[in-house]
Amino acid sequence: MRVGLYGGSFNPAHDGHLHVAETARRRLGLDRVIWLVSPQNPLKARQDTASLDDRVAGVQALIKGRGHGMIVSRAETQLGSAYTIDTLRGLKARFPGVKFVWIMGADSLASFHRWKGWTQIMREAPVAVVSRPWISLKSRFSPAAQRFARFRRPSRSAIRLADATPPAWVFLFGRFNYQSSTVLRARRGLPAA
Repeated sequence: MRVGLYGGSFNPAHDGHLHVAETARRRLGLDRVIWLVSPQNPLKARQDTASLDDRVAGVQALIKGRGHGMIVSRAETQLGSAYTIDTLRGLKARFPGVKFVWIMGADSLASFHRWKGWTQIMREAPVAVVSRPWISLKSRFSPAAQRFARFRRPSRSAIRLADATPPAWVFLFGRFNYQSSTVLRARRGLPAA
């Protein structure tokens, strides 16, 4: 089984997130995409983050009616992990026969070097990065993109990424979806976090 892991705060979940998940599922030929709703992003303020229940419900509402293959999970809470590297290792240990791919938007790649264990994440699972507006160019010159430049695969080989030995990553270009959690929070009068 080929499974994409799509982690994030989803504070709130929006069509841009769905665009990333659906693009990765289609272009990588994934059987499932698991949305890993983070209990608390260590790089964001707790007071600026909606409750886990509200964010899980938001993702569930977003993917409702989108067909099979999208699953919402509280795996980080169940595993007791606060960091992606620990979640990824925990899931790989529990499901050794699954071919996992880490999925992120280009906005996450731009700041990926700030994540705990980011170089180990690149060595644990193949990574798919989906283009996002305003940041795609900058993200391709980020510290992570530069450090792992020689492991980048052409987008035409994305369908084989789940079978690749890490480190291996692909940047998937496509139409942009301009929705943003930051903008949605600002419209509601909430902090930008």
